[in-house]
Amino acid sequence: MERIEHPHYEREYVRDDEQFNGIDIDDEALAARIEEIDDDLAEQRAEVLRRALDEYELENDDLDILSGRFADDGTFLMPALPVLAVVGRPNVGKSALVNRIIGRREAVVEDVPGVTRDRVSYRAQWLDRNFTLVDTGGWEPDAKGIDRSVAEQAEIAIELADAVLFVVDANVGATSTDEDVVRLLRRSDRPVLLVANKVDDAVQEPNAAALWNLGLGQPWTVSALHGRGVADMLDEAMRILPKQSKVAKEEVGGPRRVAIVGRPNVGKSSLLNKAAGEERVVVNELAGTTRDPVDELVELGGRTWRLVDTAGIRKRVHLQKGADFYATLRTAAAIEKAEAVVVVLDVTEPIGVQDLRIIELVLQAGRALVLAYNKWDLLDDERRWQLEREIERDLAHVAWAPRVNLSAKTGRHLEKLVPALTVALASWDTRIATGKLNAFLTELAQEFPHPLRGGKQPRILFATQAQTRPPTFVLFTSGFLDPGYRRFVQRRLREVFGFVGTPLQVNMRVRERRKRNK
Repeated sequence: MERIEHPHYEREYVRDDEQFNGIDIDDEALAARIEEIDDDLAEQRAEVLRRALDEYELENDDLDILSGRFADDGTFLMPALPVLAVVGRPNVGKSALVNRIIGRREAVVEDVPGVTRDRVSYRAQWLDRNFTLVDTGGWEPDAKGIDRSVAEQAEIAIELADAVLFVVDANVGATSTDEDVVRLLRRSDRPVLLVANKVDDAVQEPNAAALWNLGLGQPWTVSALHGRGVADMLDEAMRILPKQSKVAKEEVGGPRRVAIVGRPNVGKSSLLNKAAGEERVVVNELAGTTRDPVDELVELGGRTWRLVDTAGIRKRVHLQKGADFYATLRTAAAIEKAEAVVVVLDVTEPIGVQDLRIIELVLQAGRALVLAYNKWDLLDDERRWQLEREIERDLAHVAWAPRVNLSAKTGRHLEKLVPALTVALASWDTRIATGKLNAFLTELAQEFPHPLRGGKQPRILFATQAQTRPPTFVLFTSGFLDPGYRRFVQRRLREVFGFVGTPLQVNMRVRERRKRNK
């Protein structure tokens, strides 16, 4: 497999293996063959494949995916995992507790405050419950501003969580910073569990008694380092954590929520103002005017949209300080809460590292994507030629995203945003029937089977679309599929079923046959 180091971006992009990349398949002919298959027949064939899957070792998660329910409108829905956020002031052991809960060393732990600088999510499980665990951090150890910094970070974590683990160092006791966070927690409607960390033995148990004064109920004494008390604490956390997330659940109905993101001074606020037809947000040539996300209901193309203007993302999050850092955090939160994201690019400047990182944030969040090339009226022929080369070189991995060339200042081609957003959101919402999906994969495998690996040929046993928003597919296989072949399948999915403007997620689950009793 050939790896290409991107000239402007530290991440390495992986190019498909030539044996998969050069396959000549007529996608239109394949789509026509799939369309001709009777729906009932396709479902019957898929059911046969599904029953055959029972001969393989399946996990509880597999059964959850295979037994997903359909909503009345035909949208495939899986219960949204509840979100448990871990908050607290620096160096109380939040990341150590996260590592203990997830059972592996993922979060960086160091005996200095402020090591964790981003909100990081992990898939976690306790007994029979699956949930999302969010490790928080991100404040600079600034003696003057630390109280406000911790409160800012906690505020974001609470907003995106169903329940909160508030971690305090039992041996230090409650500090003024802890009390500031408590006031914030009391104003929220989220259930809170007070965790007294660093209680390594029974001798230190009495140290936690003073934490009752915080008014959050019983302090649950734990030692994240040694695991002491964590099981009892998690039992209680599962009691207060809802079965299905209220914050991660997609809203049904109402105006579609669209975040406008990009580097500072690329014209995000101007774009919102022009769409609204009036000065809704401050526009200034000085970069960084917008600090907090600004929500506005806007009539555009005969529809009402909820547009969110966000602060420009300047550079890597962990290099930012003060207001810029928290503006970036809030922009990331706005992306997570949006349904579609318009990434605004300034065509008068080369596509840079920040542009690519912003697009990567959107892809990681799994949101519908539209690329808006702003200031198009300022382009000359030479810069236009350079721009097309940059797009071909730097944005090939999002060639599926609708592109709109516009001028936010003059309003030129602004009306083209609506069809671009409409098609991207339609793809984001799309679900493929299980029968058609398996018929497609059967046809594809017959035309181009997976190469032999070690004398064996991995097969796709069954496939289902686990969820929409974004479309997520799960392939149950008899062996490991080469990354290049998986990308080949993903590319064919996009071409045959017309996924435009949405990332696709294709997950693989390798399963072995059950051992028969002799």
